[in-house]
Amino acid sequence: MTNVISRTGFVRSRLGGLPRPFWALFGGTLVNRLGTMVEPFIGVYLTQARGVSLATAGLVMTMYGVGSLLSQPIAGWLTDHLGRRITLTGGMVATAVTMVALGYTTGTPGLVAGMLVLGVVVDVYRPASQAIVADLVPPEDRPRAFGLLFWAVNLGFSVAMVAGGWLARSGFTVLFWVDAVTCLIFGLLVWRAIPETRPVREDAEPGGFADVLRDRVMVAFVLANLAYTVVYQQPVTTLPLAMTAQGLPTSAYGMALAVNGLLIVVLQPIMNTWLARFDPSRTLATGFAVLGLGIALTSLASSVAGHAAAVAVWTFGEVLTAGIAGTIVATLAPPHLRGRYSGLYGLSWSAGSLLAPLVGTRLLAAAPGLMWPLLGGLSLLAAAGQLLIGRAVRRRAAQSA
Repeated sequence: MTNVISRTGFVRSRLGGLPRPFWALFGGTLVNRLGTMVEPFIGVYLTQARGVSLATAGLVMTMYGVGSLLSQPIAGWLTDHLGRRITLTGGMVATAVTMVALGYTTGTPGLVAGMLVLGVVVDVYRPASQAIVADLVPPEDRPRAFGLLFWAVNLGFSVAMVAGGWLARSGFTVLFWVDAVTCLIFGLLVWRAIPETRPVREDAEPGGFADVLRDRVMVAFVLANLAYTVVYQQPVTTLPLAMTAQGLPTSAYGMALAVNGLLIVVLQPIMNTWLARFDPSRTLATGFAVLGLGIALTSLASSVAGHAAAVAVWTFGEVLTAGIAGTIVATLAPPHLRGRYSGLYGLSWSAGSLLAPLVGTRLLAAAPGLMWPLLGGLSLLAAAGQLLIGRAVRRRAAQSA
């Protein structure tokens, strides 16, 4: 197996131990997340700016989720078949065009179709981005590289939430344009600063999704991540409902969740290098378990301070997981299938994001007192699953070293 890009060429151009093209990817990711202003406010946009009913808004947003499910397998195939750079750049351009079109769409059929398309194209960049990191960065540096991308996403999104709320006062159309422009900047930066890294595939090598699904370790890893994702998404789906049911104002939820953004921005850069020293499977399992503990502690919270303390615990678990999952996917994936492996991993996030509100709201209605401990237990099961496949992951890492 030979790579289009010589590793020695990148060693000479490293910045801070990471290759120069990685920093272009990091900068583009940060810019793109700084402009992510449509997704957080889409429900408000649909009901206020377009005047649709709550039921119709739910349908439109569900179509976005359906598109997201389709997105990752498609993007994984494109990443391996056409290349990393063209897939990422094409996804960003398609997202920009869809954003602008949606900003001027008024009819319900158009909104439904537009949100379906947006769901497909908005996350096309993820498998391509992960494959680029796996192609360029040696195994020992991958936890730090993936962790930095996670930090860029969270920092940019935190700023975008505040800026988006402020800009929305002058009209929602400006949010669509800001999002579109930052997507174009990301795509242009990748096209100009990152060479194609797709490995040359030998004819005898298998290359379909069936080959990915035959990898039992990868499938077990994806299922564990799916369970974790259902728990991980609860703070942004069910927690605000639970807090308002306790009689707390909506501002209390904002203050409690602000702890999450603050701790990630502060702790992630500090812990990145330190976490890279440990076995990825054990680190990821520990993160799953700590997040589950924080989620379970939510059942004891009845005030802003109590919820903020629970948020602090599960945020620490989130920090432990940052960048580690991408490292494991890169370890398990043969170079010529990195896009498809990343696509299957991304599918677990899309599916988990769809399942999370369904599971959470039903548990909240049926057993509010048991909801958070049950979800914490599900995260512990995900941690146990990760530990069970840890030896196989380490064996695969040794074989590819």
